[in-house]
Order: sequence, then structure tokens, then C-alpha cells
Amino acid sequence: MGPGDLKQTICSLSSYNKNVLVGFENSDDACVYQLNDEEALVQTLDFITPVVDDPYVYGKIAAANSLSDIFAMGAEVKTALNIVGFDRKNHPTEVLGEMLRGGNEKIKECGGVLMGGHTIESGEMFYGLSVTGMVHPKKIYRNNTAKIGHVLVLTKPLGMGILTTAIKRDLITGKEVDEAIKIMETLNYLPSKIMQEFDVSACTDITGFGLLGHALESTNPFTSYTIHCGEVPVAPLAQELADQGVYPGGTARNMKYIDDYLTIMCNTDKCKLMYSDAQTSGGLLIAMDKEDAKEYVKRVEEITYGYAKIIGEVIPRGLSPLIVY
Repeated sequence: MGPGDLKQTICSLSSYNKNVLVGFENSDDACVYQLNDEEALVQTLDFITPVVDDPYVYGKIAAANSLSDIFAMGAEVKTALNIVGFDRKNHPTEVLGEMLRGGNEKIKECGGVLMGGHTIESGEMFYGLSVTGMVHPKKIYRNNTAKIGHVLVLTKPLGMGILTTAIKRDLITGKEVDEAIKIMETLNYLPSKIMQEFDVSACTDITGFGLLGHALESTNPFTSYTIHCGEVPVAPLAQELADQGVYPGGTARNMKYIDDYLTIMCNTDKCKLMYSDAQTSGGLLIAMDKEDAKEYVKRVEEITYGYAKIIGEVIPRGLSPLIVY
């Protein structure tokens, strides 16, 4: 669902409880429930339909996508449960085994333990995880607490929605597909661990609502996010494909939703589509001290394949919540 429809659907629900530190009222990445003065549970759930043909690779990407919400909160993964819709009529059970093997590999990579799950038969396949993590109650990273004057760092390139659409249409092959897979199956685990050494005021991960959609959720009535057009990392071939009209329906919905919250001050509005592109297993968007950000980008350069960049700033509320220039 698009961000507008989703907000309308859940607006009447409430998660109030004295132990709930983070509910779903502010569209944060995961919920947080305090257990005691030193420990809080972090919980999330996500699943996706296949983005590549190889079931093992699909399993890794889907798991990385699900686990990312825990990392965005600054938490450690503890346990995970599989959530599967499997098309048994058209695929042998070996395909299911490969999907789960790929997912379990990613759970283990960040120190988590697979505890089981639930599988149903479905005409449209989907796979993901329900994940539980742990965090200190005073060390949670929220999405909407960015300090004015902090800069914005993005750790992965945009364009995954465009590239996966191109993969489904057999428009790209070889090294471009391999590059997209490498980006999507890479965990945000280490970038999250490293950011905790710096002065960070807010964090979120970029997934289905695109950079602009998740950035909008991260603003508050007193702040705007400014993004430097041309500074945002973009995956190879993604812009060329977007110019040809290759992008998913979710990207189009994101663009429509963001219109009332966005001011574009650069020479072209091409960036609007790319910055709205619906991501699978996207990067972290981090608000942090400017000098710390320079050091952080250097520290994560190798593990982000050189894509991590400073892309903007947090400023007092301006013309709109989001400004691209």
C-alpha cells in the first residue's frame, strides 16, 4: 500500500501502554516495548514478493529487507520467524528450501537465530521475517528526532525498484543484475553498528516509500530535510531506465503522494522519480553531526561499496517539509 492509504487505514488504531516506547503513531521502523531499565524489545515484520528468479538469492534479499528495520532502530537482532506464501502448484519444494536457506544465512550473519515460522499456499509467492531485537531503552534511534544543523547520510544507492522492474522485464542482464543483487542482499548491520559510535540524532531505512517518502516521515513540525540534487547515490543504469519509463507502480504512487510536501529548486524534476523510487532492502538515512558524518562515510566506504554519501541537511521548517535543490 502507498503511504497515504496506509496512514488512513491505521489512524484509528492505538498502541498506548506505559511500556510502549515506540508505537506506530509516527511511522517508525519498528516498535519498542520496555522490559526493564536496561532492556527493551524491538519488533518488526516485513515480506516481499520475488525480485529475482534465483530462490536462494531472493531469500537473502527478503531477509535483509526484513532485518533492516531492527538496525535502523540501533538494535541487535535476536530471533526471527519465517513468513512464507509458497506457490506449490508451479514450484517444487526445493525452491522453498532454497528461499529459506538464503534467509537463514542472513539471520545468522547478524547474530540472530531462526526460531521457526509459518507457511501457507499462495498463488503469489512472498517471503519475509518477523524479527525481534534488543536495545537499551535510552539508546533507541527514532526516525523523527533529527537535530537542526545535522547532515543526512545515505548508505545505499537508489534505483532498486527500477532495476528489479527491469530484471522482471528481461531488460538488463549480467553485471547490472549482479550489482543490484549485491546491493540488496547486503545487510545494514555493520553500518548500524558503526553509526552508534557517532553523534546521531535520527535514523530510518529507505524501503517501499522511497527516499522522499521515508524522509517525509522523518521530519517533524519544526524541521525540513533538504536534499542536494545530484549528490544522492544512484545505482548504475537506473537513471537511464527511468528515463525510458521503466519503474514500478509503487514509485508512481510515491510521486503522487509526495507532491504536497515537496519543493524542487533544481533545474530538472527528473530527481523526483528517482528519489521516490520504491526500494527493496535500501540503505540507512542517518541524521548526524557534520564532522562525524565525514568520518562515518570513510569508515563505511568499503562495506557500502563506496555508495555512502552525505546528501543533505536538517534545517528549520522552510517552504515545505522536503526541499530538493
